[in-house]
Amino acid sequence: MSSAIISLSKNAKTVLALRYLEKDEKGHPKEMPEDLFRRVAKNIALADTKYRYRQQVSALLQKYNEPFFQVVKRKEFLQLIKDDAKIKKTEQAFYGMMRSSDFLPNSPTLFNAGRTLQQLAACFVLPVEDDLDAIFQAVHHTALIHQSGGGTGFSFSRLRPKGDLVESTQGAASGPISFMKIFDCATEQIKQGGKRRGANMGILRVDHPDIEEFITCKSRENILQNFNISVGITDGFMKAYRENKTYAVINPRTGKAVGRKNARKIFRLIAQEAWKTADPGVIFLDTINKTQPTPQLGEIESTNPCAELPLLPYEACNLGSINLAHFVENGAVDYERLRTTVREAVHFLDNVIDMSNYPLPKIMEIVHGNRKIGVGVMGFADMLVQLEVSYVSEEALSITEKLMQFISEEAKKASVALAKVRGVFPNFPGSRYDTGREDDRVRNATRTSIAPTGTIAIIAGCSSGIEPLFALAFTHRIVETKQVTEINRYFIAEAKKHKLPRSLVEKAIHQGTLEGLPASAELKKLFVVAHQVPAAHHVRIQAAFQKYVDNAVSKTVNLPRSATPKDIEKIYLLAYKLGCKGISIYRYGSKEGQILSFGKGYVEGR
Repeated sequence: MSSAIISLSKNAKTVLALRYLEKDEKGHPKEMPEDLFRRVAKNIALADTKYRYRQQVSALLQKYNEPFFQVVKRKEFLQLIKDDAKIKKTEQAFYGMMRSSDFLPNSPTLFNAGRTLQQLAACFVLPVEDDLDAIFQAVHHTALIHQSGGGTGFSFSRLRPKGDLVESTQGAASGPISFMKIFDCATEQIKQGGKRRGANMGILRVDHPDIEEFITCKSRENILQNFNISVGITDGFMKAYRENKTYAVINPRTGKAVGRKNARKIFRLIAQEAWKTADPGVIFLDTINKTQPTPQLGEIESTNPCAELPLLPYEACNLGSINLAHFVENGAVDYERLRTTVREAVHFLDNVIDMSNYPLPKIMEIVHGNRKIGVGVMGFADMLVQLEVSYVSEEALSITEKLMQFISEEAKKASVALAKVRGVFPNFPGSRYDTGREDDRVRNATRTSIAPTGTIAIIAGCSSGIEPLFALAFTHRIVETKQVTEINRYFIAEAKKHKLPRSLVEKAIHQGTLEGLPASAELKKLFVVAHQVPAAHHVRIQAAFQKYVDNAVSKTVNLPRSATPKDIEKIYLLAYKLGCKGISIYRYGSKEGQILSFGKGYVEGR
């Protein structure tokens, strides 16, 4: 084991020990955090050999008739690379990024790289066809994905509506909701790789005849607890909403209109149910497909569970996030060091594609065909605090656009550079990048995505994704029986700098905010927490990131308990207007067993 000691918080060590470190038969960790990062770095760096030793690797692949991630264990392969200084240099670069928490890949890569399972992707989309055999085949595929550590997204829009004709039996169809319950039940029985509960996204188009049953299913029956659900909104529906008109609902079996619904009534119903249970969110299908990179392969109908990845059927994607809190130097963003990290992150994630053992051959085929990756960020709120910029400010929006444009451009440059050595993604012909311009010849069909970064943000010791600070102190439930308390270290540092009384600091930690406490207006504005951020500003931050993100942006509009359904309607409308690909809200206290809770003892509005 490595002798190097990594400086990690107590909470980071707790999360790693519970969910990430390899364990012996008695459940005791067999590795230290530094060993985990070395294991992952060493494994992912091996993908470089596929391009440095093309002929030798090709011969070994043919000889053993094995996928690349298995061939790398062969003696001949290990002998081939034993003295390769460049592979060692790549390994050290990858290790350094993770060891310092400047960059961390998605959880399945940390779980599985260099181990038996070797399934490294987090996000999958599976098709659900209007056929009983196909539906249960999809349930089986879902089980394989969840067992390996991935999450799944589905569109149930192809399923015939409830009561429709079943020709083989002359009976009546039970409808999409009934089949979603089967997926939900299967998910309940399987933990993702033994590490985390399975997660699903279920989407139904707004023009499906069963849309009202779908919208209300969670509050009406208290079902689908392993699903996030979202309504697939179309431009046609939004036009009907603006004009206060009805729109056609279509039977997917026949492709014919079977009735009309009032757009504003449906929109109000979506907002009302989201107010009650935080579901459904909305996904703007036409917005997604206007910019998706491979239209020649078909339309995108669904996303992964947190909606940051709109994916084609059978497609998967691997993600990683850069810790922006580490890129502030002398009160400014260190763009030079950020450039280096972005480019190395692209290199890392492209390698992950080659090293991953995908659960199905069809998934491997389309993943290798498009080579989508998602470089994202975390620690954005912490970065703003260090820059002494309030999350709720125009300056924060300006920083967002400049920052994400830079990351996007550098990620594309890195992908172009990889393509010169490794080739463009195989489905490049006919894609949006097939322009004849050299600077569009990319290795990866997508390169950027903003994920929620729940547990990897704890490991990195930073704020989650692009969210504002959830609270100055809060509890985070990481497994059913274990939670950790997070206290924002930047607040503690600023409290000392401003010589705040200990009693005030303790009260702020106890309730999770500076609300109602005798602190300066400047400090309260700097340490604004999620439910204090105006809803419109949440959406504007998301839209500013989305402007320069290839995939999509996972962002929750956190609302106080006092928010109304009308407030939620306004949020959805603004998100559509500003070009977001989807939006979700969470009204504090609207869901039992919520993952995050305010600091000890805080009750909003008390």
